[in-house]
Amino acid sequence: MLYLKTLIIVVQLLSALGVIGLVLLQHGKGADMGAAFGSGASGSLFGASGSANFLSRTTAVLATVFFVSTLALTYLGSYHAKPSAGVLGASAPAPVVASAPVAASVSAASNVSATAAASAAVASSAPGNDVPK
Repeated sequence: MLYLKTLIIVVQLLSALGVIGLVLLQHGKGADMGAAFGSGASGSLFGASGSANFLSRTTAVLATVFFVSTLALTYLGSYHAKPSAGVLGASAPAPVVASAPVAASVSAASNVSATAAASAAVASSAPGNDVPK
């Protein structure tokens, strides 16, 4: 799983750098007027309009690769493996969490103090009571 994540990160990084480079290579809309009067763009390898189509299509492909790799990384980051069923095939029972002791030193003779301690324990576990005032 780690190798797959690393591979996707490398693909994402390379596609991001490619998009940045191709966007910087492209001419703006105002550059077409200069090409009509004999600028160097018309003498390029693809012609005046051929380079614009090639660069814009390549940019779109690299942007799609970047988008898909981002979605794949998001999916892999949110994936949580299920716990193992164990050797015997049955899942282990969840541990039972014991309640907090109400009052360990309360004698059995004073039911009133035990009830007060129990209500204090319940009140201390109520939301907002753990914040110092």
